[in-house]
Amino acid sequence: MYPNSPSQGRIPLPLPCEQQQPPLEQSQEQPLQPQPLQPQQASGYLSKLPVSVAPELLSPEQFIQASINLHNNVNFARMLMNANLLAVPPVSPPPWSYRDQSPLISPASPSSSFQNRKRRSDEGNIAYDVKRQKFQSPQEQTVNHQAVPLRGDLGCSYPGSPAFPLLQSPSPPVLKGHVPNSGECWLYDHVDTTLPVAKDKLSKQILELFQALQQQVCDLKKKDICRAELQREIQQIFPQSRLYLVGSSLNGFGTRSSDADLCLVLKDEPMNQHTEARHILSLLHKHFYTRLSYIERPQFIKAKVPIVKFRDKVSGAEFDLNVNNVVGIRNTFLLRTYAYIENRVRPLVLVIKMWANYHGLNDASRGTLSSYTLVLMALHYLQTLPEPIIPSLQKKYPECFDSTMQLHLVHHAPRNIPKYLSKNETPLGDLLLGFLKYFAIEFDWSKDIISVREAKALPRSDDYEWRNKFICVEEPYDRTNTARAVYERQKFDMIRAEFLRAWVALRDNRDLYSLLPWKGIMKKMNSL
Repeated sequence: MYPNSPSQGRIPLPLPCEQQQPPLEQSQEQPLQPQPLQPQQASGYLSKLPVSVAPELLSPEQFIQASINLHNNVNFARMLMNANLLAVPPVSPPPWSYRDQSPLISPASPSSSFQNRKRRSDEGNIAYDVKRQKFQSPQEQTVNHQAVPLRGDLGCSYPGSPAFPLLQSPSPPVLKGHVPNSGECWLYDHVDTTLPVAKDKLSKQILELFQALQQQVCDLKKKDICRAELQREIQQIFPQSRLYLVGSSLNGFGTRSSDADLCLVLKDEPMNQHTEARHILSLLHKHFYTRLSYIERPQFIKAKVPIVKFRDKVSGAEFDLNVNNVVGIRNTFLLRTYAYIENRVRPLVLVIKMWANYHGLNDASRGTLSSYTLVLMALHYLQTLPEPIIPSLQKKYPECFDSTMQLHLVHHAPRNIPKYLSKNETPLGDLLLGFLKYFAIEFDWSKDIISVREAKALPRSDDYEWRNKFICVEEPYDRTNTARAVYERQKFDMIRAEFLRAWVALRDNRDLYSLLPWKGIMKKMNSL
């Protein structure tokens, strides 16, 4: 499936920079002795290490700092990588088995297990669940690339349960914050996905388009398989790191064609996005480009929050990878709660996103609105109706959305929040029309800030974040401006004009065709 990925429960193929390892049976009798660096080879950070001492496994912080100080020294980077790799001892694969006690059968030839061929029938069919990541602290993984427990082992592994490994760790882990994978079953079975009843023509059209647009379970699983493969690769460089799927893929507002957002968490503390994060991403970009054949078109983008964009050849999904932008983990579960707290929210938001995308309003890289900003604008509108359809979750349930909450609790806190029973029974068609009208003629763009946190429009302050900005949309956690990409008057005028044009067209025709060719979009989505 992934040509460069190791087989489950088996040490991966040796990298070109590694020295030849003896067979596993011989290594038990004659332990591998790392070769000390020659004095003329050592430089910089490694020259301070005694040559008589076997190299220790360097921490991510040491690796980052040493790389930043000597990033131009190619020989140093190679020696540092060798020091990390040589410190990992050979390990026998654990005897995992399926629930019916049948053993997991590994291919006889590691060197050819995934090389341009399908799996042979006698090699067994490793279930998708084997590849899922168990809730655990980083210190429990003493060796990388060991097999992952099956789904049955995850039954009680929620925060607060006796079986949760963070409560059993003998010492505090380096990374205290962990959130679940998209592969965990609770993401599919704990939410009410009942659709609203549509009686008028426009509302029926919106529901029909929504059902074709919404992300399917199979789409999410494909993204999570790639996430798991990448995590194994990245942990060869940063052993204590964790890679999380965030954004629209998990928050309930994703479509079948949505890109996937990944957040690589290296430490609990904030990270300087301009220096540390950029340097780490530059290393990963080079690694993706030179080592991973299933990664296509990796691009390093030096934005305010730098990312590496790439395409997974296996799933066909597009990915954006950031480092330690943990606010994205928090707002993913905030938006997920909004998505399922009222059954009109998701259909309305997804149709708004599709309309904006069709008319060129949904591309922050080109000076218009990001998908995240559009979602916040839609939620704000639903909060500010005379009879609100949704409340401010941060005001109503402050303990569930505390910005200081540890990451491993973020997903668990809002799970028991009940559905919001609004007295407002406005149908979807009228809500879409009202959304367009609100931002076409009612909202004061020059004086107000869109705030989902406060469930109202806030007056602009003279802070730098809001000064001389065309559109101000408050991020619910860090309170920055999510619409900062709109910095040109021409783009702002285009956005306002399109809201006005769409409102007039929908008011006069009461047909979704007046906004976009929705049936053609449905056919395209159904073909994916």
